[in-house]
Amino acid sequence: MRRRRLVLLAVAALPLAALASAHAQAPAQPATARKPPQPGGPALSASQRVMAGSPLSVLATRAPEGSRLAIARPADPPATAIVVVPLGPRPSASLPTPGEAGAYELRLTRDQDGAPVILLRQPLVTTPPEATLAAPARIGRGQALPVRGIGPNGERDRVVLVPAGAAPEAEGPSFFPQENVEATLDGPDQPGAYELRYVMDAPVSGLRVLATRAVTVE
Repeated sequence: MRRRRLVLLAVAALPLAALASAHAQAPAQPATARKPPQPGGPALSASQRVMAGSPLSVLATRAPEGSRLAIARPADPPATAIVVVPLGPRPSASLPTPGEAGAYELRLTRDQDGAPVILLRQPLVTTPPEATLAAPARIGRGQALPVRGIGPNGERDRVVLVPAGAAPEAEGPSFFPQENVEATLDGPDQPGAYELRYVMDAPVSGLRVLATRAVTVE
């Protein structure tokens, strides 16, 4: 009886051994070669909501040679734009945004058959521009005036000290807040009523006084 049970066990083990031997002797299947990922087309990366008049930083990846970045109204044709900045060897650029709040469009364009075509577009909303000023209310004649001015900080924005009631384009001691939001201005030699201003100078709006602060020179 014991001999018969051993024989049955040996017979049952034969298929398993045969399978293992066949698997060991089977030729290895060649690995399927994977194709490298194909690069996509151009892409834009930028904020879709900014303060009107502020700079817009844009990254344009895989942009074709000769491409341009533009800001336009959504209904504008490809050849019409408010701001146009050519893309050089670097894929990034800073664009001045319109000084009026509203709905606009960021575009990647290039010339094709002698006419501009839009490669990509992205919505852009500008919110109402605002600015704040901080400075002493009174100074002596010729005394230095420490000032702080924060606003859209566009490339052409400036903080300026002028006589009260002067025109928006009036000149005086000034600084550019895009470079530094704090500065020390030379105080006027003549006593009287003066005005510290944050003056925005942006596309569409042009010159616009966003904030004022009265300064008396004694």
